[in-house]
Amino acid sequence: MTTLEELPPNPVAQADPERVMKLRLVVARVGEMDLARWWNTNGQLGALGTSVVKRGFRRTHYFAQARSVFAVAAHRCGEVYDPPGTVTLWNLPAEMEDGIDLRWEEWLDDAPSWTGFFEHLESSSADLESELLRAQLITDADVDRVRKLRRAAEQRAVPVPGVFSGSTADVTTLALAFARGEAGNLAVPYQLSDGLL
Repeated sequence: MTTLEELPPNPVAQADPERVMKLRLVVARVGEMDLARWWNTNGQLGALGTSVVKRGFRRTHYFAQARSVFAVAAHRCGEVYDPPGTVTLWNLPAEMEDGIDLRWEEWLDDAPSWTGFFEHLESSSADLESELLRAQLITDADVDRVRKLRRAAEQRAVPVPGVFSGSTADVTTLALAFARGEAGNLAVPYQLSDGLL
Protein backbone atom coordinates (compact mmCIF):
# COMPACT_ATOMS: atom_id res chain seq x y z
CA MET A 1 0.00 0.00 0.00
CA THR A 2 1.26 3.46 -0.91
CA THR A 3 1.52 5.98 1.90
CA LEU A 4 0.64 9.65 1.53
CA GLU A 5 4.33 10.58 1.73
CA GLU A 6 5.12 8.35 -1.27
CA LEU A 7 2.54 9.92 -3.54
CA PRO A 8 3.80 12.55 -5.99
CA PRO A 9 2.35 16.06 -5.62
CA ASN A 10 -1.08 16.41 -7.20
CA PRO A 11 -0.39 18.53 -10.31
CA VAL A 12 -3.85 20.15 -10.29
CA ALA A 13 -3.96 20.93 -6.58
CA GLN A 14 -3.16 24.47 -5.51
CA ALA A 15 0.56 24.71 -4.79
CA ASP A 16 1.42 24.55 -1.10
CA PRO A 17 2.91 27.86 0.14
CA GLU A 18 5.81 26.02 1.80
CA ARG A 19 6.72 24.35 -1.48
CA VAL A 20 6.51 27.71 -3.30
CA MET A 21 8.77 29.21 -0.64
CA LYS A 22 11.36 26.45 -1.06
CA LEU A 23 11.27 26.74 -4.87
CA ARG A 24 11.77 30.50 -4.58
CA LEU A 25 14.63 30.03 -2.13
CA VAL A 26 16.55 27.67 -4.41
CA VAL A 27 16.02 29.85 -7.49
CA ALA A 28 16.94 32.96 -5.49
CA ARG A 29 20.17 31.41 -4.21
CA VAL A 30 21.25 30.04 -7.59
CA GLY A 31 20.55 33.41 -9.24
CA GLU A 32 22.93 35.34 -6.99
CA MET A 33 26.12 36.93 -8.36
CA ASP A 34 28.42 34.32 -6.83
CA LEU A 35 26.57 31.58 -8.75
CA ALA A 36 24.46 32.16 -11.92
CA ARG A 37 24.75 35.99 -11.89
CA TRP A 38 21.10 36.73 -12.69
CA TRP A 39 20.48 39.40 -10.03
CA ASN A 40 22.66 41.70 -8.03
CA THR A 41 22.92 40.00 -4.67
CA ASN A 42 26.18 38.31 -3.82
CA GLY A 43 25.95 35.31 -1.53
CA GLN A 44 23.22 36.85 0.56
CA LEU A 45 21.58 33.43 0.93
CA GLY A 46 25.00 31.86 1.38
CA ALA A 47 27.28 31.62 4.38
CA LEU A 48 28.52 35.20 3.97
CA GLY A 49 25.00 36.62 4.04
CA THR A 50 24.16 34.54 7.08
CA SER A 51 27.19 35.80 9.00
CA VAL A 52 26.34 39.44 8.24
CA VAL A 53 22.56 39.43 8.69
CA LYS A 54 22.55 37.12 11.72
CA ARG A 55 24.04 39.94 13.84
CA GLY A 56 20.91 42.08 13.50
CA PHE A 57 18.27 39.36 13.25
CA ARG A 58 19.48 36.60 15.55
CA ARG A 59 16.37 34.38 15.28
CA THR A 60 14.88 35.35 11.92
CA HIS A 61 17.96 36.23 9.86
CA TYR A 62 17.28 33.56 7.24
CA PHE A 63 13.90 35.08 6.45
CA ALA A 64 15.36 38.60 6.34
CA GLN A 65 17.94 37.32 3.86
CA ALA A 66 15.21 35.67 1.79
CA ARG A 67 12.98 38.79 1.67
CA SER A 68 15.89 40.85 0.43
CA VAL A 69 16.94 38.45 -2.34
CA PHE A 70 13.32 37.85 -3.37
CA ALA A 71 12.80 41.60 -3.81
CA VAL A 72 15.94 41.98 -5.92
CA ALA A 73 15.09 38.90 -8.03
CA ALA A 74 11.54 40.14 -8.65
CA HIS A 75 12.80 43.57 -9.63
CA ARG A 76 15.44 42.17 -11.98
CA CYS A 77 12.99 39.81 -13.64
CA GLY A 78 10.59 42.73 -14.15
CA GLU A 79 13.37 44.71 -15.83
CA VAL A 80 14.29 41.87 -18.16
CA TYR A 81 10.81 40.71 -19.19
CA ASP A 82 7.43 41.73 -17.78
CA PRO A 83 4.57 41.36 -20.25
CA PRO A 84 1.07 42.19 -18.99
CA GLY A 85 -1.33 39.37 -18.22
CA THR A 86 1.33 36.90 -17.13
CA VAL A 87 2.52 35.15 -13.98
CA THR A 88 6.11 34.53 -12.90
CA LEU A 89 7.66 32.83 -9.89
CA TRP A 90 8.11 36.28 -8.34
CA ASN A 91 4.73 37.64 -9.42
CA LEU A 92 2.07 35.06 -8.56
CA PRO A 93 -1.65 35.87 -8.35
CA ALA A 94 -2.64 37.88 -5.28
CA GLU A 95 -4.44 34.94 -3.64
CA MET A 96 -1.28 32.84 -3.74
CA GLU A 97 0.92 35.70 -2.53
CA ASP A 98 -1.50 36.29 0.34
CA GLY A 99 -1.27 32.61 1.28
CA ILE A 100 2.52 32.86 1.38
CA ASP A 101 2.37 36.04 3.48
CA LEU A 102 0.04 34.36 5.99
CA ARG A 103 2.36 31.37 6.31
CA TRP A 104 5.43 33.63 6.54
CA GLU A 105 4.41 34.64 10.06
CA GLU A 106 4.10 30.98 11.06
CA TRP A 107 7.52 30.24 9.56
CA LEU A 108 9.05 33.08 11.56
CA ASP A 109 7.56 31.64 14.74
CA ASP A 110 9.07 28.26 13.86
CA ALA A 111 12.31 29.55 12.33
CA PRO A 112 14.51 26.76 13.76
CA SER A 113 12.67 24.17 11.68
CA TRP A 114 13.93 25.94 8.54
CA THR A 115 17.60 25.98 9.57
CA GLY A 116 18.48 22.77 7.71
CA PHE A 117 16.98 24.00 4.44
CA PHE A 118 18.75 27.36 4.63
CA GLU A 119 22.04 25.68 5.50
CA HIS A 120 21.51 23.43 2.48
CA LEU A 121 21.30 26.59 0.31
CA GLU A 122 24.70 27.80 1.50
CA SER A 123 26.47 25.04 -0.45
CA SER A 124 24.53 25.55 -3.70
CA SER A 125 26.06 25.45 -7.16
CA ALA A 126 25.08 27.47 -10.23
CA ASP A 127 23.24 24.43 -11.68
CA LEU A 128 19.58 25.12 -10.89
CA GLU A 129 18.34 21.77 -12.14
CA SER A 130 20.79 19.90 -9.91
CA GLU A 131 19.98 22.08 -6.90
CA LEU A 132 16.22 21.58 -7.25
CA LEU A 133 16.78 17.83 -7.57
CA ARG A 134 19.08 17.86 -4.53
CA ALA A 135 16.38 19.69 -2.55
CA GLN A 136 13.87 17.07 -3.73
CA LEU A 137 11.59 19.75 -5.19
CA ILE A 138 11.46 18.37 -8.74
CA THR A 139 11.31 14.99 -10.45
CA ASP A 140 12.93 13.59 -13.57
CA ALA A 141 9.58 14.09 -15.32
CA ASP A 142 9.71 17.82 -14.45
CA VAL A 143 13.22 18.00 -15.88
CA ASP A 144 12.17 16.27 -19.11
CA ARG A 145 9.17 18.60 -19.51
CA VAL A 146 11.17 21.80 -18.95
CA ARG A 147 14.07 20.77 -21.20
CA LYS A 148 11.61 20.97 -24.11
CA LEU A 149 10.90 24.65 -23.42
CA ARG A 150 12.67 27.26 -25.55
CA ARG A 151 13.61 30.85 -24.91
CA ALA A 152 11.76 33.65 -26.69
CA ALA A 153 11.61 37.45 -26.77
CA GLU A 154 15.23 37.89 -27.85
CA GLN A 155 16.32 35.14 -25.42
CA ARG A 156 14.97 37.11 -22.42
CA ALA A 157 11.99 34.89 -21.59
CA VAL A 158 10.81 31.29 -21.37
CA PRO A 159 7.13 30.93 -22.23
CA VAL A 160 5.45 28.11 -20.30
CA PRO A 161 2.52 26.62 -22.25
CA GLY A 162 -1.05 26.90 -21.04
CA VAL A 163 -2.81 29.19 -18.61
CA PHE A 164 -1.50 29.38 -15.04
CA SER A 165 -3.74 27.37 -12.72
CA GLY A 166 -1.84 27.80 -9.45
CA SER A 167 -1.04 24.10 -9.46
CA THR A 168 2.06 22.48 -8.06
CA ALA A 169 3.08 21.56 -11.61
CA ASP A 170 2.74 25.15 -12.87
CA VAL A 171 4.74 26.69 -10.02
CA THR A 172 7.40 23.98 -10.26
CA THR A 173 7.72 24.60 -13.99
CA LEU A 174 8.04 28.37 -13.48
CA ALA A 175 10.90 27.72 -11.03
CA LEU A 176 12.74 25.04 -13.01
CA ALA A 177 12.42 26.94 -16.31
CA PHE A 178 14.94 29.50 -15.01
CA ALA A 179 17.44 26.76 -15.90
CA ARG A 180 16.74 27.53 -19.59
CA GLY A 181 18.80 30.68 -19.07
CA GLU A 182 22.56 30.68 -18.75
CA ALA A 183 25.07 32.01 -16.26
CA GLY A 184 25.03 35.78 -16.62
CA ASN A 185 22.10 35.61 -19.06
CA LEU A 186 18.73 35.60 -17.28
CA ALA A 187 15.69 34.24 -19.12
CA VAL A 188 12.44 34.87 -17.22
CA PRO A 189 9.90 32.03 -17.25
CA TYR A 190 6.29 33.19 -17.50
CA GLN A 191 2.84 31.75 -18.04
CA LEU A 192 -0.38 33.41 -19.14
CA SER A 193 -2.77 34.39 -16.36
CA ASP A 194 -6.49 33.82 -16.66
CA GLY A 195 -7.03 36.79 -14.36
CA LEU A 196 -9.28 34.76 -12.05
CA LEU A 197 -6.74 33.60 -9.46
